[in-house]
Amino acid sequence: MANYRASESKREQFRRYLERSGVLDTLTSVLVALYEEQDKPNNALDYIKLHLGGSGQDPADAEALRLELADLQQKCTLLMEENKELRNRLLQYEPAPDEGAAA
Repeated sequence: MANYRASESKREQFRRYLERSGVLDTLTSVLVALYEEQDKPNNALDYIKLHLGGSGQDPADAEALRLELADLQQKCTLLMEENKELRNRLLQYEPAPDEGAAA
């Protein structure tokens, strides 16, 4: 009997935790929105994930972002190499700091 009360107490603590953190309100609002949908979605879990923000992006969007990231990383590398090359050229035409002070 004591074990039952201990687990009940833990459940109650967990329930209060969910209430304090706003989880119950958010879940309730998403479930109410799903209930009020005229045309119920084929996949209720996807609907819930979308409205909770769990899977906010399409896999196609994620792939497009990966490709864009790879392209931008390549451009960044090329620009850094160009910057280094231009700095080296600039150093050829500028006097060294020691030479300017001696003159």
